[in-house]
Amino acid sequence: MKILSYLKLMRIKHYLKNLLIFVPLIFSMNFYSIENDIKTAISFILFSLVCSMVYIINDLRDIEKDRKHPRKCKRPLASGAVTKKEAYVLLMFIALIVIIGNLLIKANVYSIIILLVYLVLNILYSMFFKNVPIIDVVCLVLGFVLRVVYGASIINVEVSNWLYLTIISLSFYLALGKRRNELQAGTDTREVLKFYNQEFLDKNMYMFLTLMIVFYSMWCVDASNIAKFGNNLMLSVPILMLITMKYNINIEGKSEGDPIEVLFSDKILILLVLIFISIVGVIVII
Repeated sequence: MKILSYLKLMRIKHYLKNLLIFVPLIFSMNFYSIENDIKTAISFILFSLVCSMVYIINDLRDIEKDRKHPRKCKRPLASGAVTKKEAYVLLMFIALIVIIGNLLIKANVYSIIILLVYLVLNILYSMFFKNVPIIDVVCLVLGFVLRVVYGASIINVEVSNWLYLTIISLSFYLALGKRRNELQAGTDTREVLKFYNQEFLDKNMYMFLTLMIVFYSMWCVDASNIAKFGNNLMLSVPILMLITMKYNINIEGKSEGDPIEVLFSDKILILLVLIFISIVGVIVII
């Protein structure tokens, strides 16, 4: 049971966000290289462990606030399932694994800097930026972008500008949706919520959703992708639209808007995402 509490503290299921690290590998067609596959897979684990460090640091800082929250009070630290001392020991152990892992894969300086930037950014977010309107959302967006940049740095490839814009717009949409539903829930665990109102969050959330679909469509018909995959990637656009529609239904219902929680709570949404991944996967591989 203690091990399960440690894994829960590390937020293993949130590692799903880190699959963005594989995006440069897949769409640069470098996945045929076993060396690149192994390096990216190990880098995924290392980045995920850094994310766990961030989650532990955040939970250590927010213990008292989490205890007042109807859902967050069940987290390992807030509930007492894991003590502060145990959390600090786990934090140091994870940091040691990350250091050793980077030495083993002989990570380049650029990728190590990205890891450090992500860690420092999130520590600053936890300490200061999470209470500053707009900046709090920008920090969340940068976290997603850094995942893609990190994946590209591991195998030394460039990422399409259209794809970057797609990731940025998607990240703003998800982050604003999370704030929207936190505000709607009336929780007092985030001071920054007093600066937002639902109308502002709704308008900007759906603006970025529209931009995301447009940018993704432009990426699908980009000349370099047409040369690689023909017009086949456009087949994935309608599925993406369905995914966002189903996601919207969920976050406009009884949800706090956390992307991972929203996804895992809906079997139809999971199915649509798997269909989208399958379509894109088949197009890229074939």
